[in-house]
Amino acid sequence: MGNHLLSWIVFLPCIGAVVCLLAPKTRIKHVAVFFCALTFVVTLLLFSSFTGDGATFDRYGGLHQVERAEWITGENFAIEYYLGVDGLSFPLVILTSFVGLLSCVASWNIDKWTINKGQRAYFILFLLLETGMLGVFVSLDFFLFYIFWEVMLLPMYFLIGVWGGARKEYAAIKFFLFTLAGSVLMLVALLAMYFYSADAVDAAGGAVASGYRDGVTITQGTFDLIELATNPTIQAHFGSAGTFFLGLKFGTVMFMLLFIGFAIKLPMFPFHTWLPDAHVEAPTPISMILAGVLLKMGGYGFLRLCYPIFPLGGHYWAYTLAVIGVISIIYGALCAMAQTDFKRLVAYSSISHMGFVTLGVAVMTETGFQGAMFQMIAHGISSPMCFFLVGIIYDRAHHREINRFGGLWLSMPKYGSMATIGFFASLGLPGLCGFIGEIWVLLGVFEARETFGWAVPIAILAATGVILTAGYILWLIQRVYLGKAREEHASFPEASAREMLILVPFAVLAIALGVLPMQTLFNFMNGTLKVMIEHVNSIQAMLG
Repeated sequence: MGNHLLSWIVFLPCIGAVVCLLAPKTRIKHVAVFFCALTFVVTLLLFSSFTGDGATFDRYGGLHQVERAEWITGENFAIEYYLGVDGLSFPLVILTSFVGLLSCVASWNIDKWTINKGQRAYFILFLLLETGMLGVFVSLDFFLFYIFWEVMLLPMYFLIGVWGGARKEYAAIKFFLFTLAGSVLMLVALLAMYFYSADAVDAAGGAVASGYRDGVTITQGTFDLIELATNPTIQAHFGSAGTFFLGLKFGTVMFMLLFIGFAIKLPMFPFHTWLPDAHVEAPTPISMILAGVLLKMGGYGFLRLCYPIFPLGGHYWAYTLAVIGVISIIYGALCAMAQTDFKRLVAYSSISHMGFVTLGVAVMTETGFQGAMFQMIAHGISSPMCFFLVGIIYDRAHHREINRFGGLWLSMPKYGSMATIGFFASLGLPGLCGFIGEIWVLLGVFEARETFGWAVPIAILAATGVILTAGYILWLIQRVYLGKAREEHASFPEASAREMLILVPFAVLAIALGVLPMQTLFNFMNGTLKVMIEHVNSIQAMLG
């Protein structure tokens, strides 16, 4: 595949969508699964860049498989087709192709859904959605990043609005409006960053040395995310006390515009209200994609754009964001505890778990960044598994009322065993993936106590969320899987081979990440995160 591995990864699902358009109706599902599987296999080739000699991380974390070409150029602007992968994006690319494959297999029974329409359209939209998600994680030009970000919006809107539940139109429109609002804020920041970077070049005499590429000069503004973060001339202009946007300090405003745009996708309190409705009404495979990948784009945006480019803004807003993170943790857990709808409970648990991501990045420590990143991947494993577990039982019972279940482990022992692993991973049980990310975030918050006087009480409050999570997860398991078996559930068939094919990989990864966190994740991401936090600290010291 030459030097175009990332292009193949991004556009293989798009090619699959075209083939689905032309394939016979009886083969559409096979084509979709084939291209999802092929994409996953190709993403595994990226491991070669992160092992052996390719594992060295220099300068801004080391970029691998870089593809760079002029795309749209003019007298006053230059937009590039610029792809690359590092320790921040690599785990998320693997996660996206992995969850995408299993979600596609979970879509295999589309013919049995309550609303059976447009199988061809469903899989075409599904594959286009995967292209958009992969494109976001490998784009290093802000304009290209924004294009892929928007590509995801319409496929998800239609996948919820056409194939969803009883209130699917409401949930789809709410998702669309919230996401679009975040996109508008991101677009404002994108344009402002480009023109203000051009102002920095003009103020420096019309040409400045590249902050990342030796021997390169910049003569106009740039959308290059690495350049925006590392070029000292641009950074000095962005962080200057004399650089304003609408009468406010430029870096502080830009940080918050971007942060809100990404917080909506995360989702973070108080921008979370679209999530429970979208999850409840979406088909099970789309809930898996939504929880496993789309929410992670918010956290990725924090780490790729907000903190490296505007570290002073991160420091300025640190207390506010830490408080919001704690509110998300506790509020999401309390809401989950109050739910009687099985799927809505899992949806609110996502708000609580992703609150740890917000808290981890807010304190701006290396351990906090590591914990936030690990939490995103861990949640990307446990949450899709939990949503699929809900979908399995919904296919049999045709309802999701928790209080109407009971004793399912007796009638479905294989399913019950998988459910125990999935929900205990979500709980944060030591030895499973959910524990590492949360404890690393709490350690990172304590680590920040010398910089932020409020860090210790914030960490203590966040730790109460762990107790609340244990409460609602254990209560859920007791009501649904334990106790006396109900007669109406006795005839439920055990998890099928296809269902176990989806559940077992999730379970294996949940255990592997919990038992071997260094070998499975930390060794791949820590080099980039270490360089990133050193870069953030150096910019803060330079701009003071």
